Amino acid sequence: MLLSQLLSPLGVRPSQDPDISRIVYDSRQAGPGCLFVCIKGSASDGHRFAAAAVQAGAAAVVAQEPVEAPGAQVFLVPDTKKALSLLSAAFFGHPAQRDVKVIGVTGTKGKTTTAYMIRSILEAAGHKTGVIGTVGAAVGEDVVPLPNTTPISYEVQKHLRRMADMGCEYVVMEVSSIGLKEDRVYGLPFAAGVFTNFSEDHIGGVEHKDMEEYLACKAMLFSMCPVGVVNTDDPSVEKLLEHSSCWVYRYGMGAAGDLRGENCRHLNRPGVLGVEFAVTGDLHFDVQVGVPGKFNAYNALAAMACCHQLGVPAEAMRQGLLAVKVKGRVEPVPVPGNYTLLLDYAHNAVSMESLLATLREYEPGRLVCLFGAGGNRPKIRRYEMGEASGRLADLSVITADNSRFEKVEDILADIKVGLAKTSGKFIEIPDRREAIRWCLENAREGDIIVLAGKGHEDYQEVEGVKHPFDERVVVREILDSFGK
Repeated sequence: MLLSQLLSPLGVRPSQDPDISRIVYDSRQAGPGCLFVCIKGSASDGHRFAAAAVQAGAAAVVAQEPVEAPGAQVFLVPDTKKALSLLSAAFFGHPAQRDVKVIGVTGTKGKTTTAYMIRSILEAAGHKTGVIGTVGAAVGEDVVPLPNTTPISYEVQKHLRRMADMGCEYVVMEVSSIGLKEDRVYGLPFAAGVFTNFSEDHIGGVEHKDMEEYLACKAMLFSMCPVGVVNTDDPSVEKLLEHSSCWVYRYGMGAAGDLRGENCRHLNRPGVLGVEFAVTGDLHFDVQVGVPGKFNAYNALAAMACCHQLGVPAEAMRQGLLAVKVKGRVEPVPVPGNYTLLLDYAHNAVSMESLLATLREYEPGRLVCLFGAGGNRPKIRRYEMGEASGRLADLSVITADNSRFEKVEDILADIKVGLAKTSGKFIEIPDRREAIRWCLENAREGDIIVLAGKGHEDYQEVEGVKHPFDERVVVREILDSFGK
């Protein structure tokens, strides 16, 4: 792409107009014909490396303060993070303007689940849909891992282009408060924005200085979309919308919602844990949701409200919500017995307690929790996880996770410190494959068995090496060995 075309969104013109092969923001990735953008981060400042990028072949540099870049054209802009977002959109052909409709989902909790619910509904209606978020950049079963829930703007635009080229009509994106604060989606034309809820999180350090800033960053999404779909039961919603410029559509369990849920109850049959409720207000039908926990009724309402604004029919909502599967989030795995097997990413005490308390509501014959803990991480996590499982599970099966540079036996000894504070039963099987085998061999009718800690991960990290370990594959291989 010609440099003049690339710089057009910034309103600047080059004196020379070379062809630009790539945009880079890490000088180590610089090469002949690239455009280098100087980004100030919490740990390093790209302005310090402009000369190194030019020595590697960069033809031009975009900066927000003067830099040493002999032999290259330098363009000064007020904010290079915003500039990178606009440049990246131009470089990849403005996919969100021309090729796909992007839906942004923000909130403290429920972003991942809501995003996958929206995708499931849209695909039930015949619209191929990608997701960008915590699990990765996903189209169908093709998932590219991401370093952040909302990656840097160049990566956002790259994946939007990839998804458009794969035939996606929609992309659902988890939009984190940090992503908004860091201008990772600056200038992105969202077709709709969705707000799930707001509670304390991401305060301190390099994240947000206080709750007011945290909410203000989330609110930015609702000046970037024509339609805002919001949880009207959340006490922060009016403050969130204070300076919004979008038309607002409300959902909730109370009378104020345009779309409402009523009579929410558990859905429980072998292989399916979820919720069911009546939809009222602008739509009227009963819906079953294939993800457990009554709080997921709110996520389902958010997804339905969003899709209603997109013109999706109710039947697609019914089909999509019953079939929804979020990789590694209370994800059901098919088994031949009359019990339920789930995978979940819970890997600390807070997430484990929430997971097990939710599953306990379904009154299982036994609640069995298989888990380990990460090596080279604070020991208190292990104590707390052991205590949480000991209190809430009928049986804990403790085993390996990502042991990294520690011995599995030492990690399990720490978990047992927490277990000892409870009366919970446990068994210890250091090899994770063998621990899963034991669970499948000893499953009883009515059990809920959850394999916790790995979730969407498909590896085990041992002594710096990541070994393939996808629990879906492991379960299938074990069941095949049983002849089932």
